[in-house]
Amino acid sequence: MNSSPQKFEDLSPTGNSGDGESLTVEQAIANLESADLGLRFYAAWWLGRFRICEATAVTGLIKALEDEADRTPEGGYPLRRNAARALGKLGDRQAVSPLIGCLDCSDFYVREAAAQSLEMLGDPICIPALIELLQVGLQGEQLISQPDLSQPYEAILEALGALKATECIPLVKPFLEHPIELVQYAAARAMYQLTQEPVYGERLIKALAGEKLQLRRAVLADLGAIGYLPAAEAIAETLAENSLKLISLKGLLEHQVKHTATSTLSDGAIKVINLMDSLL
Repeated sequence: MNSSPQKFEDLSPTGNSGDGESLTVEQAIANLESADLGLRFYAAWWLGRFRICEATAVTGLIKALEDEADRTPEGGYPLRRNAARALGKLGDRQAVSPLIGCLDCSDFYVREAAAQSLEMLGDPICIPALIELLQVGLQGEQLISQPDLSQPYEAILEALGALKATECIPLVKPFLEHPIELVQYAAARAMYQLTQEPVYGERLIKALAGEKLQLRRAVLADLGAIGYLPAAEAIAETLAENSLKLISLKGLLEHQVKHTATSTLSDGAIKVINLMDSLL
């Protein structure tokens, strides 16, 4: 779980922000078919990073989801992972069915990337497949006695919350007690999105005071994703990078604007703007 993709940063395969100047769209699409596995891997990342929504790019990335050539000694599929992540960013729903198929892949990180991209694509047709994966860690509506770590539960829970899959509330709730904190936070995030009950937002606010910076960063992303306005001051005061706090507050602001019927800024939106100004 700790090696899941960062929520705030879009990094290249080498871990650096890419400027993409060394590649053209035509080259990137052609490189998906290259005999050089490194070029194929980078091309899939590049097409997603720069949101290249051309039909040939989407087709090539979907084809890459079935790649067998780029495989690690441990059995992972790096190209499939990058292709799955890219397809979510491109927003083309013809990728939904192939990504659902990726939820059966033997590579944990391909399943994780597929769940994240299905969340971004927002098609509820994937909900039954996500629920099926979630149920691996459950016995009925309880966590199995020996907590299961075989599935990307953090990504699955976040997707189900974003997709408003209210039918799975009894299955999401047990994950609030999962031994991995990131999974607990993902469950709280999803439960808030599915129920709008403040208790779950408050649980995330409490987690902002945790000792581990990595976890505080994750909670900032979660609160921004759900737009939980009561968290605004706690976000601004969190011991974390101002850049991440600003991104989180931006999520709250966008939520306020989206759910305000008039063109006038709400008091909540003004409060968030003032807090953002204080961090600049």
